[in-house]
Amino acid sequence: MTTESSYPARYWHFIEGDRIQCDLCPRDCKLHEGQRGACFVRQRVGEQMVLTTYGRSSGFCVDPIEKKPLNHFYPGSSVLSFGTAGCNLACKFCQNWDISKSKDMDRLMDQASPEEIALAAQRAGAKSVAFTYNDPVIFAEYAMDTADACHAHGIQTVAVTAGYIHAEPRREFYAKMDAANIDLKAFTEDFYFKLTGAHLEPVLDTLRYVHHETNTWLEITTLLIPGKNDSNEELQAMTRWIARELGPEVPLHFSAFHPDYKMGDIPATPARTLTRARDIAMQNGLHYVYTGNVHDTDGGTTYCPSCRTPLIVRDWYRIEDYRLTGNGHCPKCAAKIAGHFGPFALTRQFGNRRQPIAIHPHV
Repeated sequence: MTTESSYPARYWHFIEGDRIQCDLCPRDCKLHEGQRGACFVRQRVGEQMVLTTYGRSSGFCVDPIEKKPLNHFYPGSSVLSFGTAGCNLACKFCQNWDISKSKDMDRLMDQASPEEIALAAQRAGAKSVAFTYNDPVIFAEYAMDTADACHAHGIQTVAVTAGYIHAEPRREFYAKMDAANIDLKAFTEDFYFKLTGAHLEPVLDTLRYVHHETNTWLEITTLLIPGKNDSNEELQAMTRWIARELGPEVPLHFSAFHPDYKMGDIPATPARTLTRARDIAMQNGLHYVYTGNVHDTDGGTTYCPSCRTPLIVRDWYRIEDYRLTGNGHCPKCAAKIAGHFGPFALTRQFGNRRQPIAIHPHV
């Protein structure tokens, strides 16, 4: 059985020289017969483009929603996570490089239709399904069809993405996403060009669009890499931009880099760097700033921006204390906390678990 699909892809057009151009992301790959885009999974076959990973996955797992990370989207709930293979960026520091850089389609042994994924999430008691591990932009058709199936069963949808996507597919993609965590990998064009093979401005455009033009709940993650994107000057510029362009209520996560892929010579990010970044962001007016990949209870806690009462105290991905009212207000000063919240009980949270699941449990 072949591990590749030939699902007709969208977002392309014919250009001169008997080529077709992919219009999904700003790479604008131009393809002759048989060629694949930079993402590796979108390929020209005959007179069309196909998505070779539709219906295929490297595996399915139920995680805490905080792991995406999303701290203001139904805290304590579980999310069924999956990805495919390939990526439209070329990050030298990729933390999921074995999946995102894979050109081995034999890895994609799990086969699942959008409907099967929605039903699996329902069986697992997951509040949402996350398109993650590799960037869902490159399997947009599969992700959007799965989102439709999930919504038909009352399941929410989450995109974990670098936000590197053109305007037309961006409108259609985010119209089907209930929440997104978008990587803002740095705040200089030099970093994006040299270390990701991409550009900064299209990502900023996506952040503006998602926050101002959609109903998608937005959180942002920045992986801090020593000596590359962690200077006070860059952190000041980035967090001021977020406060000015997006407002103070978009949660921001600073996470720690660990040596991997092509940057094994760079040391791991010290915890003090994350604390420094968090302090800068909060000084610039951001209300909800978190640290990740380190043990830092203070950096994982959601505080009321009005009275500074600790409202959601986290230890890694486990919630130790939860004081929000049922409709997401501070019980002390009644301030509204930005996000999506629902009924919560400490004893019923998913907690710090990782649960691989089979989409076809009886096969």
